[in-house]
Order: sequence, then C-alpha cells, then structure tokens
Amino acid sequence: MSVIPSLNATAQTQTLPASSTSKSAANDPTALQNQFLKLLTTQLNNQDPLNPMDNSQVTSQLAQISTVTGVGQLNASFSALQSSLLSSQMLQGASLIGQHVLVPGQSLSLAKGSAVGGVSLAGAADSVTVSITDAAGRPMRTLDLGAAKAGGTVSFGWDGKDSSGRALPDAQYTFSVKAQLGTTAVSATALNTQQVMAVTPGTNGVGLDTGTQTYGLADVKEIL
Repeated sequence: MSVIPSLNATAQTQTLPASSTSKSAANDPTALQNQFLKLLTTQLNNQDPLNPMDNSQVTSQLAQISTVTGVGQLNASFSALQSSLLSSQMLQGASLIGQHVLVPGQSLSLAKGSAVGGVSLAGAADSVTVSITDAAGRPMRTLDLGAAKAGGTVSFGWDGKDSSGRALPDAQYTFSVKAQLGTTAVSATALNTQQVMAVTPGTNGVGLDTGTQTYGLADVKEIL
C-alpha cells in the first residue's frame, strides 16, 4: 500500500498561490482545514484503485489537522480574553487618575510640613524603623513604627521635623526601611507617594504615569 503524503508535502504539489496558502491558513484555522480537505479529496479522486491509500494514514492526517484547528481556535480565544482584560485594566486604572498611591520607591516629598510614605513587609515584625535623609545624604530623622503583627503594607506620616524637633524646609527627602523579628531581618520594601496623572496601555499591561515614572497596577500597594 502507498502512504498518503504529509500535509506539507501535499500542499507543495498543488498550484495554489503562495500568498493565499500562507496568509489565509495562518489567520484562519477553518481556511486551513478546508484547504487540507480539498487537497485530500483531490488525492483520493486520483488514487490508483489497485493500490489505494492506507486508511490509517488518512485518519492520522485528519487528526493532525484537527489538532492544528483546535490550537488556532484556542489562540483566537486567548487573544480575545487578553483584549478584554486590557480593557478592564484600563477602566480600573482610569479610576486612579488624580489619586495618590503608595508604590515602590524611596523618595519622600515634604510639602507644608507633611509627608506620607509606607513600608511593604514580607511577614510579621516586632520592630519597623524608617530612616530619613536629605538630598546630601545627611540623616534627618528616624521614625519608629513599632511592631507589625502580619506582613502587608504599613503607612506612616512625617511632620517634617528633624531629630531635634526643628522644622525642615519643604523638599524632596529619601528614606530607607528596616524590619526585624527578634534577631532575624524581615524583607521590607520602601513605598513612596505618587499621584497618578495618566493611564497608558502597553505590552505588559496598563501603566500608571506619575509624570516621572510609570508603574503597573500590581505596584499599587495602597490608595491614599
């Protein structure tokens, strides 16, 4: 018995235009299936009656084209879901425009004698401290936030005074965080306050533009 040629080999023996074969098949799984069935029917009509094609090979080819069609339909469904998710994220992000949020960063903006920051903890801690420095790196104040019974976000406020109680001028300051549970260090991430100015779509999802940097929705730890 002769064995039916593979789909690729069969397609190469036909006189179909190359552009039609590549574009329609790549973009439309149904077109690929119809094309295959047309080629298979042509082969069956022209086979040697005394040396017919092997039925098992025909079945195998049909199973393969069915798999290709299924994968194409799955890709189409995934693309539709991805588009829907992006639209949902855009609406969610749009609601944050004008809002102040806590996102990863170590800057502390002092305005009118007040500033707000935060700490993201990986677990419980019995000691959380924040060390504030000025633009030159000189220590200004250390804040003791106390204990945190569980991991998560801890926000804090600063009255703009240094360790001696002197009011500092409005400016950009920097802070670092330290957390411990007994003698064991707890992973802690500094969070700064940013105002969302715009929302932009991107290849990695929706971006929140703060004017100086773009953050993802997952970067928002708290809405102030």
